[in-house]
Amino acid sequence: MLTSTKPSTTTAVPLTDTPRAIRMHANDNVAIVANQGGLSAGTQLPDGPQLLDRVPQAHKVALADIREGAEVRRYNVTIGYANRDLPAGSWVNENVLTMPAARTLDDLPMADQTPAPLPPLDGYTFEGYRNADGSVGTRNLLAITTTVQCVAGVVDHALQRIRAELLPRYPNVDGVVVLEHGYGCGVAIDAPDAVVPIRTLRNISRNPNFGGEVMIVSLGCEKLQPERLMPSNSIPIQADGSLSQGLDVMRLQDDEHIGFQAMIEAILAQAVPHLERLNGRQRETCPASDLVVGVQCGGSDAFSGVTANPTVGFCSDLLVRAGATVMFSETTEVRDSVEQLTKRAETPAVAEDIVREMAWYDAYLQRGQADRSANTSPGNKKGGLSNIVEKAMGSVIKSGSAAINGVLSPGESLRDRGIKQGLVYAATPASDFICGALQLAAGMNLHIFTTGRGTPYGLAEVPVVKVATRTDLARRWHDLMDVNAGRIADGEASIEEMGWEMFHLLLDVASGRKQTWAERWKLHNALVLFNPGPVT
Repeated sequence: MLTSTKPSTTTAVPLTDTPRAIRMHANDNVAIVANQGGLSAGTQLPDGPQLLDRVPQAHKVALADIREGAEVRRYNVTIGYANRDLPAGSWVNENVLTMPAARTLDDLPMADQTPAPLPPLDGYTFEGYRNADGSVGTRNLLAITTTVQCVAGVVDHALQRIRAELLPRYPNVDGVVVLEHGYGCGVAIDAPDAVVPIRTLRNISRNPNFGGEVMIVSLGCEKLQPERLMPSNSIPIQADGSLSQGLDVMRLQDDEHIGFQAMIEAILAQAVPHLERLNGRQRETCPASDLVVGVQCGGSDAFSGVTANPTVGFCSDLLVRAGATVMFSETTEVRDSVEQLTKRAETPAVAEDIVREMAWYDAYLQRGQADRSANTSPGNKKGGLSNIVEKAMGSVIKSGSAAINGVLSPGESLRDRGIKQGLVYAATPASDFICGALQLAAGMNLHIFTTGRGTPYGLAEVPVVKVATRTDLARRWHDLMDVNAGRIADGEASIEEMGWEMFHLLLDVASGRKQTWAERWKLHNALVLFNPGPVT
């Protein structure tokens, strides 16, 4: 029989060698092949058609005859139109589909199906670092902010010495990270959209995991001057609760730095008082409501919307019930599911904010003469995702079922908008590294990243919990994946069971009781700041 897998509930079914296909909704006329290695032509699906073609794992098979021009439905959504007759048992992929037109942003349902508040979930805690401004860190890190790429090589040398010579003296400090990026000079610094990368870097520097310590290394001649990056009213309260008397800036071009070694020694001396204050911090018991969790997917496949993302969605609901903040993003991926977002907004104003961000991004893509067919990637298609409509349906499931109670523009922080709890749409591009940077700027202190094709993505600034969509990936990348959501497709676990397992894992990781694989291997990608403006 065909296994019916729904985003909200899935019953565990014993795994057998029987050919298996997963149909997301009773109205769907396609299902995806679940068997590792795919199924050969001639295979008879239980209570389904005989395959006319070899169908790879995660790819779609027609469950009934689909005439040319007819709808192809998955998730009970039209993901495309057949560009030729597709007999039952045919392999359905991007080559036989015409993508539907994008939904306009006019006449959308606006907060007319707002979900009822989820029942509270009390009593869950983690061990975190309470900051003077009330935010909580899951790690205790010294961050060195750079204003321009020109200083990267010098700061990297200093970083190696800080780790080797200074960190051993400060056992309560988890590490030191450099906020390196490609912005700062050679850009139109006064262009209207320059606010995006500038506020992004500013807000990353204020991330809860850095304890209010702001240490800046500048070249001196760059367009992004430290005082522009961090005006006096944006400097956070320091780790010991004291007010900073000004920016702590070291400029390489200052006259007192005679030679390279003098620059390095100056950076080391600059780091010492920050490390001393950070070292005075201790973990304390904090309610789960202090978690700020960003969710993201990358290297997606057709199982993303079946296993990993529904698991994250169930876990997101648990977090929201516990009073935490959950951010989902990736505008280019959820744009085709915009109607699902606006109708579940908490208020019409929130729905209007969602439309504003989608319209802004539509205009941005139009300026660059890009279109939505650029997403999906070649790897997505190899993993069974035919187009962005299908990908959007699986991507948005990460957000769970709660009402959306806030929206952030790129680079904004929760603090900027006065958002303290709940489900938030943080507008970002779909690019893994840019999305991660923008969620860091929003105030994320814990990250969940799902993948079907596999990616060693990681961030130095927050722990990243990696979730595999398939057991084969979890087996092959056994020391990179933290959670195997493929157990759902294998019939070994339900979405609810996996969601609770993930929830408890997050509390352990946030508390420092467990490290993610990305932390153990120090798999840290560079920050990429979203710069929608021109260069000079």
